[in-house]
Amino acid sequence: MSGAGEDRVSDGLDVPDSDSGLWVSRVDYIAGWRVARGSADRLNRALLAVGFELSDVRAVASTNEEGRGVVRVAGWPDAVERLALLLEALADSQGGRT
Repeated sequence: MSGAGEDRVSDGLDVPDSDSGLWVSRVDYIAGWRVARGSADRLNRALLAVGFELSDVRAVASTNEEGRGVVRVAGWPDAVERLALLLEALADSQGGRT
């Protein structure tokens, strides 16, 4: 499950994927990616805590064109369906709408 905008490992360090688009000089993509990475890590820990495997569904840190951090959820359709069911059940238990 890799694709445009996902992290990749370079010499043991996670770095933003520069192959996903054109990088503009003077835009601090790394700062935005670091913020997104912290949020993605937190979501990944929560996914693990409720029984998901990160090879099936995971949060991925990235940035947009302006360097703002973005977190995307990437996963196999069946795992994403399970995540949606879990979130819907949580919303229902708290009186929310689905």
